[in-house]
Amino acid sequence: MADVRLASAQGKWILLTTVLGSSMALLDSTVVNVALPRIGLDLDADLAALQWTVNAYMLTLAGLILLGGALGDRFGRRKVFVVGVVWFAVASLLCGIAPNGEVLIAARALQGVGGALLTPGSLALIQASFHPDDRAKAVGLWSGFGGVGAAVGPFLGGWLVDGPGWRWVFLLNVPLALLCVPVAVRHVPESAGGTSRSWESPGSAEAGRGGGAGRGGRRSHDRGFDILGAVLGAASLAFITYALIEARAGSVAVVLTALAGVATAVAFVHVERHRPDPMMPPEIFASRQFTAVNIVTLFVYAAFGGFFFLAALQLQVVSGYSALGAGTALLPITVLMLLLSARAGALGERIGPRIPLTVGPLLCTAGVLLMLRVGPDASYTTDVLPALLVMGLGMVTLVAPLTATVLASVSTDHAGLASGINNAAARAAGLIAVAALPLIAGMGPEAYRSPTQFDKAFDTAMLACAAALLASSALSYATVRRPAPDCHHPECRTHGCVTAPPLEGTQPGEAESK
Repeated sequence: MADVRLASAQGKWILLTTVLGSSMALLDSTVVNVALPRIGLDLDADLAALQWTVNAYMLTLAGLILLGGALGDRFGRRKVFVVGVVWFAVASLLCGIAPNGEVLIAARALQGVGGALLTPGSLALIQASFHPDDRAKAVGLWSGFGGVGAAVGPFLGGWLVDGPGWRWVFLLNVPLALLCVPVAVRHVPESAGGTSRSWESPGSAEAGRGGGAGRGGRRSHDRGFDILGAVLGAASLAFITYALIEARAGSVAVVLTALAGVATAVAFVHVERHRPDPMMPPEIFASRQFTAVNIVTLFVYAAFGGFFFLAALQLQVVSGYSALGAGTALLPITVLMLLLSARAGALGERIGPRIPLTVGPLLCTAGVLLMLRVGPDASYTTDVLPALLVMGLGMVTLVAPLTATVLASVSTDHAGLASGINNAAARAAGLIAVAALPLIAGMGPEAYRSPTQFDKAFDTAMLACAAALLASSALSYATVRRPAPDCHHPECRTHGCVTAPPLEGTQPGEAESK
């Protein structure tokens, strides 16, 4: 087990490179929404192309993030992390020079693959490298600095869009990677599987609390990867996303694609139930609490994904904000999360998660409904800011207890796997929401070019987001219970990302001791 101390020079280098790597993925999850109107005008893209610009990235990231963590366990966390950073940078360069919407969408999908490699790897490197006495503090610093990156993202993205141009939203990742990779190669120790495993490998998953319920007991770390499961999961999301985005056409191809999405989803479940080394072992869902809180996650992050996708467009298309103005306008939510998420987590531990997970979505519902007041010539102080403050308080209230409940609902040695599944579920929910909400709201292909049409559809979409949040609140009240006192507690106390809950890893030594 590595024993790097945080105060050492090497410890500081490790923290720097992991923060840089994770910040690249966090930045791209927040800055692109602000750039969408300018991308559409510059590339003459319709609304469907803008949806795909967001969703191509989310699709590969959500579909492959569990596999990415397992690859690090097998081949070395530093190696896979560096590959992910280089891959992400090359894909970002392709995004920045894309001559049309089709190339941009393809490059965004490649970006998601890189994100799936580096996102779990950054946390795993910290947990595998630092001395146990410093590990919690290192994770806290990594999470906090990453949150700052997420908070700065919309502001930075808006400045780049209004200044040198939207292409620099992507090109910015290249110099970050050029700094990150040499530091990682020189200063970060390599670790893999049996050395110090902090991300639960698909081949080692047992189910639920108590750990021994899995078929055949503990599975060997050296079993094969569930590549088939990853491909089927990603394919199902891709087919369903395509069907929702292109449903306005009402063609036979859309119907066939929707059926293919359902068929591949059924095949995915079948494969996971019968493989000896599933990516998402069905036994873990034997915990009713784990199943329920993941359904809550789907509702909550579907609302969040749809909200942030459409709010950035509403502020620019309807209210007349610049890209910088829209990005700055959204800052209060991430600032509130950075300042208060740790306290919200502590409160949830004292009173239990049921109240925060019930009240938080209700506050978010109020924030979403307040956005109905944001129209042409909206005042920031009286129309936009109150909605975002209430929305931010709701997110602060629910995100930390949501993560804690996920971890508490499974055995300690499955914390990494449970967190990975929950993170992937959140990203998949946002993906589906971005695909479905414009269809539900009746947005046409050129809706973002018409302030009147977009404003009307935006109101309908916000009502749909509010309904999803109300459903999550009711489900939380009915199903969430106080966890056992000896459960796994989150290490990431500070969090600022709005697109997915924080990742947690199985702490080194925990899995091996079970």
